[in-house]
Amino acid sequence: MANPTGEQFELSRGGARAVVTEIGAGLRAFEINGVPYVETFDAAAEPPKAAGQVLLPWPNRTHGARWTHDGQPQELEVTEPDRGNAIHGLVRHREWQVLEHGESFIRLEVDITDEPGWPVPLHTGIVYDLAPRGLVVTHEVTNTGTEAVGFGVGTHPYLRIGDTPTDELTLTVPATRMWPQVDGDWPFGEETDVDGTAADLRSGRIVGGLDLDTAFGGLVPGADGRYHHRLSHQDTTVELWAGPDFGWAQVFTPARLGDRGRAVAVEPMTCPPDALNSGTGLITLEPGESWRGSWGIRVDRPLT
Repeated sequence: MANPTGEQFELSRGGARAVVTEIGAGLRAFEINGVPYVETFDAAAEPPKAAGQVLLPWPNRTHGARWTHDGQPQELEVTEPDRGNAIHGLVRHREWQVLEHGESFIRLEVDITDEPGWPVPLHTGIVYDLAPRGLVVTHEVTNTGTEAVGFGVGTHPYLRIGDTPTDELTLTVPATRMWPQVDGDWPFGEETDVDGTAADLRSGRIVGGLDLDTAFGGLVPGADGRYHHRLSHQDTTVELWAGPDFGWAQVFTPARLGDRGRAVAVEPMTCPPDALNSGTGLITLEPGESWRGSWGIRVDRPLT
């Protein structure tokens, strides 16, 4: 294959444009009227720091790449070698099949079968659908096996507002709880309140003052039942909203992503780190059952 993300699928609607990749079904670009609202990367390059990737059947880390299903120990492939963990699931380097591709939407699918440490087959699909000032992403998962299994879903977009330096943006996350990063082999400590900490993002904080690789929970939904995470600067806001099943979010602020300097990932998740071991937030499907959940991006800025 010519590049590590495979074929590139373009979507357009009015001034909105997105690019979805064949490998991993990831979001490589999203812009409105030529202004980018997610960090992008060259099609011939690996997605830097998991940019835009789909994280399934678990987001984040599984500690030691081990978990237990129905009393049976499972050993996943170690995909975070420096810490010995399994990170971000099984589908982000897989070739997805295109079922439908219209001008403004695309539907892709992939099967999870015969994977080390994953004993129950799943069928999963994703739909990207452009709106006039945003993007809606819908995940679908079906248990195609013969026994029940729990799983989680996440995604890894890095938000931006055009060429405004990320350090100048204000990030708001409606979270009351967090798992802070810690030194050592396992990157998360005990769950704590955000009160009185630099990780209290409920009223907004400038990204330039943040150093986070932090999982957040206790999210407070809006009146519509969704969770609303916002990045803003002056009169522009890019909002990542997530449906009620996405009750956790990872915020990651690496000092450099590509050639743009600091970036900020806001990752909606249906479960916290190491959920395959704790069981917290896992979505359990019986054989033949299906689940569907959505998140999206909406841009609010004056029309020009």
